[in-house]
Amino acid sequence: MATATATAPPTSSTTTLPQMKKENEKVDYFNLPCPIPYEEIHREAFMSLKPELFEGMRFDFTKGLNQRFSLSHSVFMGPMEIPSQSSETIKIPTAHYEFGANFIDPKLMLFGRIMTDGRLNARVKCDLTDNLSFKGNAQLTNEPHMSHGMAYFDYKGKDYRSQFQLGNGALLGANYIQSVTPNLSFGGEVFWAGQHRKSGIGYAARYNTDKMVATGQVASTGLVALSYVQKISEKVSLASDLMYNYMSKEATASFGYDYILRQCRLRGKIDSNGCASAFLEERLNMGLNFILSAELDHRKKDYKFGFGLTVGE
Repeated sequence: MATATATAPPTSSTTTLPQMKKENEKVDYFNLPCPIPYEEIHREAFMSLKPELFEGMRFDFTKGLNQRFSLSHSVFMGPMEIPSQSSETIKIPTAHYEFGANFIDPKLMLFGRIMTDGRLNARVKCDLTDNLSFKGNAQLTNEPHMSHGMAYFDYKGKDYRSQFQLGNGALLGANYIQSVTPNLSFGGEVFWAGQHRKSGIGYAARYNTDKMVATGQVASTGLVALSYVQKISEKVSLASDLMYNYMSKEATASFGYDYILRQCRLRGKIDSNGCASAFLEERLNMGLNFILSAELDHRKKDYKFGFGLTVGE
């Protein structure tokens, strides 16, 4: 006589291991991470898509006098573009020398640069408290109405950042960014240019994980900026962005890459205007880097090539 074995149906209280992990990984909204500053929300995309391209020859030398103080010397020789009403780019040969002094301390950083044409650039960053810091930059020149200065007060909270800006020409501004989840943050900004009687407001969002960063920004000035960075591996990342101005109806899209090798770093991009560029930093020895820069603008028929050396301790 055969016996029947009855199997009890699974009850609703039975939970699987992935479900238990999801229940244990609840978001603690009272312990969110502090977001990056508002003005740096496109930081990863700018690193890949906007390297410091140049044309001609550049040589930079930095000499450290002690652990905090160093001097720098920079020589640049290459063409300089001048405004023209024609479609062709007009360039004139130029050269200049730049002398700089740097003071770096854990709570105070000072940078100064003076050029042979009389321009003086200065930057300062000072940590007033553990949460409040001051930043300032200024440029003095012999040309009338071309000197300017800006002061920034940054406050870093537990899960937010805020900044107040003050500049010449009665320029006032403020921004704020807040983490709403461990990966998502929202922010906004306002500004008032008293000299030009203009004001504006903007909003931004940033979503980042270990493998990707997506950002969006819109402002009343007409700017719409979207960027996306995908980290393929620890050495390779791909980036794309879209810049649109709904006032002038102009749009530009670009795609780029950032490849970090053992001895060099290669960055490049191509945009919808037919402009392709590449930037190579090769480490020849400890404290010695070789730089190559190239930009091909097929629409304007403007081709730029630059090389340089960076020597520093």
